[in-house]
Amino acid sequence: MTALAESKRVAALKGAHFLDFTGWRSDDLYAVLGLAAELKRSRERGERTPYLQGKTLAMIFDKASTRTRVSFEVGMFELGGHALFLTDGATQLGRGEPLADTAQVLSRYVHGIVVRTHAHSKVTELAKHAAVPVINGLTDDHHPCQALADLLTVWEHKGRLRGLTLAYVGDGNNMAHSLLQAAALAGMNIRIAAPEGYEPQEAVVQQARQWARTAQTEVTVTADAKAAVRRADVVYTDVWASMGQEAEAAARLPVFDSYRVDRELMKTADAAALFLHCLPAHRGEEVTADVIDGPQSVVFDQAENRLHAQKALLVAVMGDV
Repeated sequence: MTALAESKRVAALKGAHFLDFTGWRSDDLYAVLGLAAELKRSRERGERTPYLQGKTLAMIFDKASTRTRVSFEVGMFELGGHALFLTDGATQLGRGEPLADTAQVLSRYVHGIVVRTHAHSKVTELAKHAAVPVINGLTDDHHPCQALADLLTVWEHKGRLRGLTLAYVGDGNNMAHSLLQAAALAGMNIRIAAPEGYEPQEAVVQQARQWARTAQTEVTVTADAKAAVRRADVVYTDVWASMGQEAEAAARLPVFDSYRVDRELMKTADAAALFLHCLPAHRGEEVTADVIDGPQSVVFDQAENRLHAQKALLVAVMGDV
């Protein structure tokens, strides 16, 4: 199937915001993943895919970034469009202009907005007033673009998603929230192992459980890392202190010490289990070097797939096909 044919399957998402996976159907998720896979193959064949010719994406970043910024900028270029990188210090947002005003002004100039920030309320406020699609490039509550790339990576290596079990070990943070949503939507079982007091938000867990009932899969939240990882097809972790939590890092170390993904923990997973990490990683803290740099690790495939998954998302919400 050509990328153009695949792109027609995501028409239902045209013009929609992407703040998290709420409002998506399983068919929407698989259509975007299918388009991402075809766009990746087109790139490998050296084919041009200018589906966003003449389109401009505004990128409002309050947080430092490597993968998110580069993948969106390269993605827009390869799709024939243009990306504008904006920071608070370079716009009137830094001087207190209301988000509602910024959203309405940018909507007159650009065809889409990516926001990477702290408070999730910032992206919801922008989306409320924007007349163009707003994409969550990361907030303290959700990281849905990363989850798209994660599922694409698992699909590539396992040949399927439905029925697989993904175990996430560590902080019940934005990454845990997006994986709960995405895995449940994809028809995967998901287990979250987090220390007491660091579990994912209960509202997100209950939403994922509701979706999982439809798919006849399971959502588990436990404090037992070994129980979560046992016979899992995918083992996933993230840093113990995210951006903005640096002051808590030292205090978190003893709390999370038993949640380190090491060779012994990986041995309890399926023998062919994949290891994923959204990066950047702290080797020796949340994961040992022999795991993240070992044969089961696909973290750099995962990082590359940010480009392909986000290109598909951009075509879905901003494209004309």
